[in-house]
Amino acid sequence: MTAAAARRVRWPLIALLGLLSVLTVSPFVAMVVVALTPAGKPTVPSQWPDSLTFDNLTRVLSSSGFVDWTLNSVVYSVVSVVVILLTASMAGYAFAKKRFPGRDAMFWTFLATMMVPFQATLIPTFVMVNSLNGVDTFWGLIVPTLANAQAVFLMRQFILGLPDELFDAAKVDGASELRVYLTIVVPLTRPIMATLGVFVFLWHWNDFLWPLVVGQSDATRTLTVGLTTLRTEETQLSLLMASATISVVPCLLVFFLLQRYLVNSIAMTGFK
Repeated sequence: MTAAAARRVRWPLIALLGLLSVLTVSPFVAMVVVALTPAGKPTVPSQWPDSLTFDNLTRVLSSSGFVDWTLNSVVYSVVSVVVILLTASMAGYAFAKKRFPGRDAMFWTFLATMMVPFQATLIPTFVMVNSLNGVDTFWGLIVPTLANAQAVFLMRQFILGLPDELFDAAKVDGASELRVYLTIVVPLTRPIMATLGVFVFLWHWNDFLWPLVVGQSDATRTLTVGLTTLRTEETQLSLLMASATISVVPCLLVFFLLQRYLVNSIAMTGFK
């Protein structure tokens, strides 16, 4: 393909991507504009507000319920990320590099759980957690979400690409399994761990159904469930959008902080 032909193909593609980007960002921009609109003033989509203010954000941050919900979401998301990355990396290492009877059958059986929708196991899981007095507790909120087959699968596929010579050399040097895991597996899987960390954090931060069922009081209620209760109380739209805007900030921070590792993970996948 000549350079002129390549340019003719490239510019329509750039225009299409630009249009898709605008359509994707527009709802977020509208949310921020409504959040910054003074209470009782007309706003988008009927008209652009004449002035913007941070009063709505200040009122949301000063409310005790919103702060408690945010802290609960942080605990729910961060603890889940740490435990899932730890268990998934260990399981991925075992399934990828260790040989034991029934390894493949166990792996594919565990992977088959991805085909079962969470709604199908919601009631049995709730009954089991309730029988253990886990309703309205943090452990009842977190523990049932820790068995993540997708995380184990991604870790296993990534570790399969690591050279076997590294593990053989560690065994020759007399390294224990824990030392092999800490000095070889953890450093080399850092890009895929960062990618999984972002996905798991976003999943738990935005999770609604399970926290709604288990968290039955403000002590364990997460931000997504709390925002829904605000809506049922007929809170002003500007305050609701201010709450939603603040709730998006942690997701953006996690993405920008781990963006370098995400790029490295994609690059390493390309090399493979």
